Amino acid sequence: MDTKNCIERKHYVLVHGACHGAWCWYKVKPLLESIGHLVTVLDLAASGTNMKKIQDVNTIFEYSEPLLQLMATIPPNEKVILVGHSLGGLSIALAMEQFPEKVAVGVFLTALAPDIEHKPSYVLEKFIESTPAAEWLDTEFSPSGNKTSLLFGPKFGSNKLYQRSSTEDLELAKTLMRPGSLFIEDLSQQKNFSKEGYGSVSRIYIVCHEDLAIPLKFQQWMIKNAGINDVIEIKEADHMPMICKPQELCDFLNQIAIKYV
Repeated sequence: MDTKNCIERKHYVLVHGACHGAWCWYKVKPLLESIGHLVTVLDLAASGTNMKKIQDVNTIFEYSEPLLQLMATIPPNEKVILVGHSLGGLSIALAMEQFPEKVAVGVFLTALAPDIEHKPSYVLEKFIESTPAAEWLDTEFSPSGNKTSLLFGPKFGSNKLYQRSSTEDLELAKTLMRPGSLFIEDLSQQKNFSKEGYGSVSRIYIVCHEDLAIPLKFQQWMIKNAGINDVIEIKEADHMPMICKPQELCDFLNQIAIKYV
């Protein structure tokens, strides 16, 4: 290990997207750790190895509870780098809202990035409006209590999420993905994120040019709508840059730490 890089040890908290889990960071976590950083990956409720079922998780707060519990344990004089992928952008926004003083920077990795002018559901509503039903391919949608659950199908995975990733990584994902939800019904009932909370934290967006799940045009719209501070681009990445471009992503995350922490 290069000891020079260990002097400025940072704490990254990596938050997965819908239907995924902590497992999706399996390439990036050791890369960041190899240059001396502390990395926490966690399973949100009903995700990965978390024992809850999606039927029993009714709100975005319940879904994000493992992250919020972790943030509560961070000492008052410490700050973390929060990285949210895809739907994980809304989970890190909740953490930034509740614990702004504990977040050095929020990184939206081709993620849903809310604003402070509209309901938290606004960005999701715009996303669904801009996505024709046929684009969801074999994704399964089901009523689940007060919400709608979803599970990405094999065709959606191979054509929209992992099209630049290896066959082995796609197979891993097909084995490990679990039903999730976008929690749009709950998000539409929540109050806006605040300028003093979420809006007070520096925010960076990492654009993935070949993302077919959250297309480039919509990523660019969110950046403008949310008033993102800084933008980084990964040109040949699909929706899963931590899988298809782990070294490039690690390098960018390390650069973010140098600049913002």
